[in-house]
Amino acid sequence: MSQPLCPEPSAGWLDGREHVLPVRIYYEDTDFTGLVYHANYLRYFERGRSDFFRLVGISHSALLALPEPTAFTIIRIEVDYRRAARIDDALQVRTTYDRLQGARLMVSQRLFRGEAVIAQAVVHAVCIDLKGRARRPPPSLIAALSPLFATP
Repeated sequence: MSQPLCPEPSAGWLDGREHVLPVRIYYEDTDFTGLVYHANYLRYFERGRSDFFRLVGISHSALLALPEPTAFTIIRIEVDYRRAARIDDALQVRTTYDRLQGARLMVSQRLFRGEAVIAQAVVHAVCIDLKGRARRPPPSLIAALSPLFATP
């Protein structure tokens, strides 16, 4: 049997404590003006957060399979749109998990085209159980992220 033509999709890479995820803009991402529709920036930021987890060994499905299933929900997101992204742009989502406070994770994200910041976000996520109640993240998640948190 032959080898697959392309490997698994990349989860990006770590640059210090910052995760970098390449994103290409496709026609489906744009509105009738040819610019990226504003809600799609949230999708790129979500991919950055999820692939950061994946890269450090945290799987959303594994969190759900724990004896005390765990998930995350976004309780606040602030986005500053600085420049328009366009079809065929090659962008980078840069994500840092800044700190953990109880059940809450604070995340900073920036979307770059080259050296230019296209958009940036401050995200507050909360670890929850399956009934939607806030809970502290499992020790394995804390252990994986702690070395990457900003120092106080």
